[in-house]
Amino acid sequence: MEHPEKILILDFGSQTTQLIARRVRELSVYSEIKPCFVSLDEVRAFRPKGIILSGGPASVYDEGAPSVDRELFEMGIPVLGICYGAQLMAQVLGGRVERSPKREYGQAQIDLLHSSLLFKGISMDRTYQVWMSHSDRIEELPPDFRTLATTPNSPYAIIANEKKGLYGVQFHPEVVHTEIGRELLRNFVFEICGCTESWTMPSFIESTVEEIRSLVRPDEKVICALSGGIDSTVTALLVHRAIGDRLISVFVNNGLLRKGEAEEVLDLMGGLGLKLDYIDASDLFLDRLKGVTDPEQKRKIIGETFIEVFEKRAFKYEGVKYLAQGTLYPDVIESVSFKGPSARIKSHHNVGGLPEKMHLKLLEPLRELFKDEVRKIAEVMGLPKKIIWRQPFPGPGLAVRILGEITEEKLSILREADAIVTEEMLTSEWYYRVWQSFAVLLPIKTVGVMGDERTYEYVVALRVVESQDAMTADWVRLPYDLLARISNRIINEVKGVNRVVFDISSKPPATIEWE
Repeated sequence: MEHPEKILILDFGSQTTQLIARRVRELSVYSEIKPCFVSLDEVRAFRPKGIILSGGPASVYDEGAPSVDRELFEMGIPVLGICYGAQLMAQVLGGRVERSPKREYGQAQIDLLHSSLLFKGISMDRTYQVWMSHSDRIEELPPDFRTLATTPNSPYAIIANEKKGLYGVQFHPEVVHTEIGRELLRNFVFEICGCTESWTMPSFIESTVEEIRSLVRPDEKVICALSGGIDSTVTALLVHRAIGDRLISVFVNNGLLRKGEAEEVLDLMGGLGLKLDYIDASDLFLDRLKGVTDPEQKRKIIGETFIEVFEKRAFKYEGVKYLAQGTLYPDVIESVSFKGPSARIKSHHNVGGLPEKMHLKLLEPLRELFKDEVRKIAEVMGLPKKIIWRQPFPGPGLAVRILGEITEEKLSILREADAIVTEEMLTSEWYYRVWQSFAVLLPIKTVGVMGDERTYEYVVALRVVESQDAMTADWVRLPYDLLARISNRIINEVKGVNRVVFDISSKPPATIEWE
């Protein structure tokens, strides 16, 4: 989709690069992340109203450290450098960056020295808390730059060549711990880059439907794999709004769904006017997973089997030329490894591969969106709350929540335990307050006592996290009485479990799913 106004973010490997993009989009301005090594021609072709250079783990003076061409700052496009980006700007333009006498991580107090467009609406009469994460600092300004703000440890905490629209901040305005971060980004985007609030969900829906309608010819059909989750559901509704009954939605039951999920999905989709072609391939999937314990091997088998089942059904329909997928922007980012930036964390079976095998063209209407933006679209389209706020569920299903080999017995145990978690979270009204809450079956058994008998049964782990887009996450501090009810019910009602533990790991370093 072509956007009239957009901010380009060059990624130098910061853990919060995606957060920068989110913050800009929250201002109703489209932003997009590209690797730091894109060419100047690609930058020109993108036609950004402004450029943001992210932070990164390297030192600008290291051999082989990622850099940019000096010409980037001579293109007449405003540039904001954040942390590493600010230091890189200073070094490339003739300043000096060295190891700081004192590393600066966490909170710092900043003093604003001079009025600037960057500070519009911000009082100059007090200090502000900002969030630092650096061991280097700017020691000498480039020509024609001036200092706009300082901290006790960073004499050049904010620098600017305002005539050329070049700004650098040593801290991270994108994180919530920076008190004036949102205001600084807002002023850069609107006051300095001249953007308007052109990125809205109603406008996205309208333009996306028109784009699909113009792309898919009247004699062509689109097939969509529907899971019942918000991503595939919104994808199907957008395509259906564009081409009507020329959309074929297929729901494959891989035998790894939650308790009652297949029936629930069929009921929900029918209520939305989407006709589903339902395929129960449970036996095939479970047969191929016998004896498999490696997580990536599980994902590979499930992905390849899904392709086989889906492909076989797709070829029964005439005129199918496109495959619609609910791929989101974080899927794209995590599945592509840049030099230096975001490393590939795990395979995503819904990103790439399938169209090449099936000789279908790919239709990914949500490819530019974060999860919260998809939910906003769902609200605009009038979807019920139970779909909009249905918690994310991994493509491989319960296979990545059962550590070790998948068996019918383990699936039955986990389904019952997970159903209790969901029921208690809903009853306590915590379900819609968290990103995900689920049970994990561990590949170990522990000794327990039930009545007067010794037991030796499985351990269930409870995982509950809060997040905005799954790029980062933290464990939720659930009330003790709720944890007690969940644990008590699982141990008493699920045969085969005698112990429940609570996962208190954040992402990073852990992932949300256990496999």
